[in-house]
Amino acid sequence: MMLVACSDSSDSRDDDPARLQPQTSPGDTAQTATDTPDTEQVDTRIGKIELELGVPTQESAQALFDTMDFQRASQAYLWALPTVGFEYVLREQREQLGAKNGDVVIYKGYQGESRFLTANVTTPYIIGFMDLAESGPMVLEVPAGAIVGSAMDFWQRPLTDFGVTGPDKGQGGQYLMVGPAQEPPKALPADVRVVRTPTYGVGFFYRALDTDPDKVAAMEKALRTYPWTERANPSPTQHIVPTQPQMATLPQGMAFWEQLAAVIDREPVDGRDRFFVAMLRPLGIERGKPFSPNERQRQLLQQGAQVGELMAKANSFDKRFSGARYRDDAHWDYLIMADPEQDLEDYSQLDERAAYFYEAVALSKGMVTKTPGVGQAYLSTYRDAQGHAFDGSKTYRLRVPADPPAKQFWSVTVYDTGTRGIIQNDQKIADRSSRQDLVTNDDGSVDIYFAPQAPKGFENNWIPTVPGRSWFVYFRLYAPLEGYFEQRWPLPDIEAVDKR
Repeated sequence: MMLVACSDSSDSRDDDPARLQPQTSPGDTAQTATDTPDTEQVDTRIGKIELELGVPTQESAQALFDTMDFQRASQAYLWALPTVGFEYVLREQREQLGAKNGDVVIYKGYQGESRFLTANVTTPYIIGFMDLAESGPMVLEVPAGAIVGSAMDFWQRPLTDFGVTGPDKGQGGQYLMVGPAQEPPKALPADVRVVRTPTYGVGFFYRALDTDPDKVAAMEKALRTYPWTERANPSPTQHIVPTQPQMATLPQGMAFWEQLAAVIDREPVDGRDRFFVAMLRPLGIERGKPFSPNERQRQLLQQGAQVGELMAKANSFDKRFSGARYRDDAHWDYLIMADPEQDLEDYSQLDERAAYFYEAVALSKGMVTKTPGVGQAYLSTYRDAQGHAFDGSKTYRLRVPADPPAKQFWSVTVYDTGTRGIIQNDQKIADRSSRQDLVTNDDGSVDIYFAPQAPKGFENNWIPTVPGRSWFVYFRLYAPLEGYFEQRWPLPDIEAVDKR
């Protein structure tokens, strides 16, 4: 740290950073009220800070407070991504699609799955929310069959998996969701599983994996939810299929903070989050008070959201976590570095969960399985073999080696870097998978092309890209096998090729 002398005294001064207070000797006379205070400046990362007798001036103090609040907003953006991610899906379902407490929305196909982050177009998604403060404990009744999913608290921490990777093992069952300060009924049927949640808001989802379209259609509408108090005669669960297209994206700017403020006002504060909640109070976000920031607060919140999102992009697209790279010979990362619990023995995860929830929504323990032949595995790549971002105007190829280690199927899906939703193109094609009729090479490998125009002869292997837009890719393995866990199966870089 460097001190710059600013006093009008003629005494010589050194640059010792420890000497912040003016020095006097016993023979010095006291400074009169009309003397100019002794001032100095400290060179810092945020600029020069002016001190009077070692104390920041009022102008410097205000500059420091602005910096404090801006930094806190930037970090709070990363912290809040999981809960704002749920809030935006909840609002879409309730305000735009008319879903009520416990209703579910069925997202399927290119149009339906454009409505939320990084969906897999190969399988349908069934998504819903419960408000236990409104209803009391609620039953989630899941169907038997080849489904995988979970119920999560409002910070997207999995409370339980269900389906193939859950305790029901794909046989179906009833899960009773019990919120904070609520107690389950004393007399419960033996087949009802009690799930306690630290938040009143509960999100749930599942995917139907069966290859039989009739079975999939049945499983899409078989889930039921109802308050425990209405179990004797529950109302039918509404199943909504969106008919209007809408592009997914997280709220930005002030909309992000408005949604966070609503969650903080509605949900209990976990012990791990109390400091973040405290840091937001000077910015106008406080439980029990309306969110109506003044001009200074608005400016700092907008700046914090802008820089926070840029930090989130770096955190997601250039993961700096130990062990994030699948193999050293290509730019494929493990997508999910967050532990589903989020709260580990010595710390609660921040960067790991922000990296996932900036670009995705919903998590289950089955999505980070270590058991071959069950669950799912996710690899992601954001750069080509030379380390450059993917350009929507160029032609690229991914050569998927023979015998991908997936018991069920594999898929490749392309997402828009700006929105993290599936790529929006005129052809309405965002993925290719082993469930489709792909052209296969003589050695069993498959070439997937990403380009504005289809390469001749590889139309079935082509995912259209959009000039002027960057994109990234997820490679999914359903029921991954030993070759994946042992990293024996290589997945090469996506490479730029000459246009065919």
